[in-house]
Amino acid sequence: MNRKMIGYIIGSMVQMEAAFLLVPMLTALIYQERCLLVFLGTALFCVVLGSVIKGKKPENATIFSSEGYISVALCWIVMSICGAIPLYLSGYFPNPVDALFEIVSGFTTTGATILSDVEILPRAVLMWRSFSHWIGGMGVLVFMLAILPIAGASSMYLMRAESPGPSVGKLVPKVRSTAKILYVIYFCLTIAEMLLLVVAGCPLFDSVNLAFATAGTGGFGVLNSSAGDYNAVIQVILTIFMLLFGVNFNVYFLIYSRELKEAFRCEEARFYLGIVGGAILLITLNTYHMFHGVREALLHVSFQVASIITTTGFSTVDFDLWPEFSRTIMVILMFVGACAGSTGGGIKVSRIVIMAKTIKKELSVIAHPRTVRKTRFEGKQVEHEILRSINVFLISYLAIFMLSVLLISLDNLDAITNFTAVASTMNNIGPGLAKVGPTQNFALYSNLSKVVLIADMLIGRLEIFPMLILCTLGLRKKRWS
Repeated sequence: MNRKMIGYIIGSMVQMEAAFLLVPMLTALIYQERCLLVFLGTALFCVVLGSVIKGKKPENATIFSSEGYISVALCWIVMSICGAIPLYLSGYFPNPVDALFEIVSGFTTTGATILSDVEILPRAVLMWRSFSHWIGGMGVLVFMLAILPIAGASSMYLMRAESPGPSVGKLVPKVRSTAKILYVIYFCLTIAEMLLLVVAGCPLFDSVNLAFATAGTGGFGVLNSSAGDYNAVIQVILTIFMLLFGVNFNVYFLIYSRELKEAFRCEEARFYLGIVGGAILLITLNTYHMFHGVREALLHVSFQVASIITTTGFSTVDFDLWPEFSRTIMVILMFVGACAGSTGGGIKVSRIVIMAKTIKKELSVIAHPRTVRKTRFEGKQVEHEILRSINVFLISYLAIFMLSVLLISLDNLDAITNFTAVASTMNNIGPGLAKVGPTQNFALYSNLSKVVLIADMLIGRLEIFPMLILCTLGLRKKRWS
């Protein structure tokens, strides 16, 4: 185990976080807010801490799969702790656990909050919450790979450990070039949304925050109504960009490379849009009587479906008041999630499709034992390693989900609240149903339950394996060498 290289990666990440803190510092400076000193002090602390952890770059910069997963897990934990410091010191969060819950919710692009009134927060704090979505959406280590030569060819293990989806490949031969391309696409889409929101009449500060939150599919808003108080044009723009950020970024690379036929042949994207369209149709038919006409129903239903399936978590209406049929569809969408290789959470459409095809294949083999069939996805044969990884992922997912529901049930809240609280945090969505619905928050849970939900957010964002490998590290008998 290359411990020195792991320390070097973590130290570099902490120093990178100091640079990220310049954004809320600039916001505090513009609006002349006292919390400027809090962010400045935290940034200086991150610089010093990063230098201590980082040390000199090891001569042996090679890392393998285990180091990649452990580095990613530790980076996200340390990044969250450092990011919670200014929130706690700002005085708006009752205790360190609440501050940690809020920033983990930000970095993991969950959007769940313990606050009942976000409008009392300083603008610098609001900006840090939203910007944390943007940082965590594509991944801080992917950003580091784009600008820093960290581990050469071995850095692919870092990208695979941090990027969502059953598999991650290179868009171009070099990992660093791949990371740059991903962030260029990410940045351009964010700027485009920001400009469109301003043109639509959204205040500049709100536009920046909404664009950060949408790009990371996070959902932290600057208003207590989330997106409910904005005009219809702004809500349509948010709907479109939530869906865009839920698409595999490889599709955008193919469009950029003028391989339009390949882009439109993307099987996962077609299923993704099909699920969205089907959900919108069914929920609209079930709820149109609750709105002033079909047009208004389509506006709000489309927004909520896009928000939930992409795990963004914005809301324009309280969908917890919808009929049971529609609420059930929304819960199902929580688990489905967006596409692999997007900034969205959930199980991912690709896994759902591959599992469905695998079931179909197995039924065919059972009915016709001599038949030889292969599971194919995106025109390629699905390798056994990917199928095994998906199976292990699902088993681990269910085990962690059930354990989490059991642990937070110690707070004696109702089953729907507990079930959807874990669903929303583990799938990085934000709102659930009942007491953690779109108009509620997570402040009612005890500190123990919040710690469990914090772990769920990290596990969900990193897709289970990095955190599990880190947790089982202490159980290994082998010593680090």
